Amino acid sequence: MLVIENVTLLDCVSPEPIEGATVVVEGTQIKEVSTTTPPASAGARVIDGRGKTLLPGLIDCHVHLGAIDVNVLEQHRNYPASLAALKVGRIMRETLRQGFTTVRDAGGADYGFRLAVEQGLVDGPRVLVANRPLSQTGGHGDFRRMAEVDDPLSCCSEIGYVMQVCDGEGEVLKAAREQIRRGANQIKIMASGGAMSPTDALDAVQFTTAELQAAVTAARGAGIPVMAHAIAPEAIQNCVAAGVRSIEHGNLIDEPTARMMAEAGTYLVPTMSVYQNLYERGAEYGVPEHSMGKVRFALEQAGNSLETALRNGVRIASGSDLLGESARDKAREFELKADVLGAYPAIVSGTRTSAELLGLEAEIGTVEVGKRADLLLVDGDPLADLGLLRKPGGLAAVIKDGRPIAD
Repeated sequence: MLVIENVTLLDCVSPEPIEGATVVVEGTQIKEVSTTTPPASAGARVIDGRGKTLLPGLIDCHVHLGAIDVNVLEQHRNYPASLAALKVGRIMRETLRQGFTTVRDAGGADYGFRLAVEQGLVDGPRVLVANRPLSQTGGHGDFRRMAEVDDPLSCCSEIGYVMQVCDGEGEVLKAAREQIRRGANQIKIMASGGAMSPTDALDAVQFTTAELQAAVTAARGAGIPVMAHAIAPEAIQNCVAAGVRSIEHGNLIDEPTARMMAEAGTYLVPTMSVYQNLYERGAEYGVPEHSMGKVRFALEQAGNSLETALRNGVRIASGSDLLGESARDKAREFELKADVLGAYPAIVSGTRTSAELLGLEAEIGTVEVGKRADLLLVDGDPLADLGLLRKPGGLAAVIKDGRPIAD
């Protein structure tokens, strides 16, 4: 049994912090939440939470555990599968220690990494995998340079940020079913251009609505959702019409698109931190100038798009999309979103709302009796300084399934 007492609680249900709270954990679950201090059971571990804040374990709905380097265009030319797997394991361990107890991988990690956590081989967050994202030829997941004519995967390891290129309803349907056969928790589809792909424009519209519907049809048959990389309004609208559950990035959302998303109940997963990080350090990482131009444009539009989504009632979850060594700053996403949402709603986006997006709201995302004891103890007040979530020493404890994670 674990007792955390005298703590300020952000349960992500109540509208305000709860002062002087006590949270009792038994086994893997939260047993009691109160504003009184119950007698501690014999043998219970007691943590004094004075001066600290307790909140649910963070959820990142857009990670790429297999993106070992920031410059993913070169990554697969450098690592054999054996070395890549070990590097991914280290990324998973670091992710958990950053306070993220659940992540949704947006492409690259396969079910083996999920099983590694479940079997205790790797000390990492709970992982939902998409396996290989689906991309059209010349789309955001086709990493071939213009001069390259070989198969799209000819230069790639089997492990890492690996895509599946497919065209036409039949190929998309088959490719989606293959990801399902290989244990995908969700299907990821590239519905527009992106910053890091070498041959498309950021606002390019990719895949037809029929192709998108083929992916959704396969996913629904297996009872899993589809997440879509989509930037341009037309691409987003195509995804909503096809039945996609979440729009990733959405940097160019306009009013009609936001209204359409809200009416359909489609989630938005902004990833502001990846554009901010690439804007600041892309040249250092070796990101080519044609990608940097797209990064700058996406960053300029990100805040306005988030405001538009919020104003129209779109459900806003949280993702970082940070690659390679920059992934250590996942929690920066909350600081950037807070400029639009406010500090507490930004935290809710990465806890309760993200759990709802993943269909795990009965298990995680809030501090409530009966839920999994995924908890984050912050040394200070994150509502006054969201930077505590990523500063060295800012996290006093990370607890997953009732177990404090050792450094």
